[in-house]
Amino acid sequence: MSSTAAGGPEHAEAILVLEDGRHFRGRSFGAPGETLGEIVFNTGMTGYQETLTDPSYHRQIVVMTAPHIGNTGVNDDDPESGRIWVAGYVVREPARVSSNWRAKRTLDEELRRQGVVGIALDGTRALTRHLRDRGAMRAAISTTATDPERLRERVLASPRMAGADLAGEVTTTEPYTVRPPEGVATRFRVAAVDLGIKAMTPQRLAERGCEVTVLPAAATAEEILALDPDGVFFSNGPGDPATADTAVAAVRGVLDARKPLFGICFGNQILGRALGLGTFKLRFGHRGVNQPVRDVHTRRVHITSHNHGFAVDAPLDGPFDTPYGRAEVSHVDLNDNVVEGLRLLDRPAFSVQYHPEAAAGPHDAAELFDAFCDLMAASSDPSASSGRPAQPAQS
Repeated sequence: MSSTAAGGPEHAEAILVLEDGRHFRGRSFGAPGETLGEIVFNTGMTGYQETLTDPSYHRQIVVMTAPHIGNTGVNDDDPESGRIWVAGYVVREPARVSSNWRAKRTLDEELRRQGVVGIALDGTRALTRHLRDRGAMRAAISTTATDPERLRERVLASPRMAGADLAGEVTTTEPYTVRPPEGVATRFRVAAVDLGIKAMTPQRLAERGCEVTVLPAAATAEEILALDPDGVFFSNGPGDPATADTAVAAVRGVLDARKPLFGICFGNQILGRALGLGTFKLRFGHRGVNQPVRDVHTRRVHITSHNHGFAVDAPLDGPFDTPYGRAEVSHVDLNDNVVEGLRLLDRPAFSVQYHPEAAAGPHDAAELFDAFCDLMAASSDPSASSGRPAQPAQS
């Protein structure tokens, strides 16, 4: 670890305090100071740079369950956004040096550079088990506090994630366009609503011939449809979907216009709300790159990347009625039967709760981008489909 960057002595003490009173002592990692947020754990074995820069982690303290973090340093190619979004970072054993030909800085240097407070502690397994049993909760990391009870008072005064409206805090302020790479012809124009979008998502669409116009989270259906897109995408993002009324209204306008629609993560929850379904907070959520999800029709199991603390409450026993015709749950999580996908049967719209664009992986579900392209092709010209089913066969 860096010894004196940002003014902190090497291995300075740090403390982590949870809202239920449990606390852990460890070493400072990253910037000195104090931070508060909802503490969650991520079971990914790789991809820490993508995790740190994922806007969906806004206002969350992330615990990494993999024992060694930082081995490949930080580069300028892999971030999912222009900054680190996590509120705090908890690791067991941070790498003392980085070793990768693309590395520009060590992870410790990058955390210090962006002012992200972290802690290295031996008890990440005990902490993870505690969160799994008690659920995600508010917490604080501090390199300045010495009294855990005083720090806990500040934790208890901090806002909860339930009821938090955060998409507007992470979205782009101005529209921008991502075009297909050189040599790839433009086939479709996609309007993507940025609720906390990851950079890899428009890139995956562009690779398939989509010109993607990314719009701020506050975009209305009228503004989206004014672009005359071939399809509309609603992204991942942070916060409680119960607060995202503007995005829900936009989805309903897109459904009314019968435009092909694809949603990921937060976008899945927003589609659920637009269909009249409820959402709820999970006890500790799904975060990592090793979550098994089953397609309810094909029975195929994908290993998928997740980052969500809320889920859609939908019937699992077959199609149900909505204001937009019949719909059904398309995917479920095999660990806990949580809804992992929705599909309309009478309109061109579907969504998944997980991340088919996942970087650094897995890529089991990348074909969903092909399904979206096929949906757009079929909508504009039924004879133009590639032959892949845009949606799994219906029962």
